[in-house]
Amino acid sequence: MSSSTSLITLEVNGESVSCPANISLPQLLTQLDLNPRLIAIEYNGEILHRQYWEATIIQTGDRLEIVTIVGGGL
Repeated sequence: MSSSTSLITLEVNGESVSCPANISLPQLLTQLDLNPRLIAIEYNGEILHRQYWEATIIQTGDRLEIVTIVGGGL
């Protein structure tokens, strides 16, 4: 198996998720069918600001907490 097809495992909202090695955070969000405009991300225990998303490469064992922003109110 070549490195381009190898999978890594990470944790997303407490669940084990597999994805291709060397995937960027925006690519992972697409794989998870999430709209980047409507979420906030905690990456390995710290809030990850959007300006760093593109440069963030997902590694084995990373922990992501992804919160969907919902509009509304009374």
